[in-house]
Amino acid sequence: MKLDRFTIGQVFQTKSLKLTKDDIIRFAGDFDPQYMHLDEEKANQGRFNGIIASGIHTLAISFKLWVEEGYYGDDVIAGTRMNNIKFIKPVYPEDALHLIVKVIDKKATKRETGILTVLLSTFNDKEEKVFEGELSVLVKQ
Repeated sequence: MKLDRFTIGQVFQTKSLKLTKDDIIRFAGDFDPQYMHLDEEKANQGRFNGIIASGIHTLAISFKLWVEEGYYGDDVIAGTRMNNIKFIKPVYPEDALHLIVKVIDKKATKRETGILTVLLSTFNDKEEKVFEGELSVLVKQ
């Protein structure tokens, strides 16, 4: 959708995605190789009582679920920033994540483009918020 089709306050909901322990370990092995994501025995003794997903993994899944809804389509040009990133609760194996996405700002810029900012709020299947962050993208008007 082009910038003018979005309205401030507009809300979208995504489908959900379930994480497996293998998903968490594979991602962490490549991008965040810390014990709480990789070593089940050591993670069981830590504050989270088991392996948890990397916050970066949660952010990546959140972005994936939002983009796959298809609202940007070919009208998105590039991401411009992420602000106020909050990892609120741990994400465990077998958690199913979904998002509520709210349009919080839009501004026209030069050359028939604009900046659209959305608030991504990610929830697990218990409806507990696990992640929140603002995402701004350059989009066609």
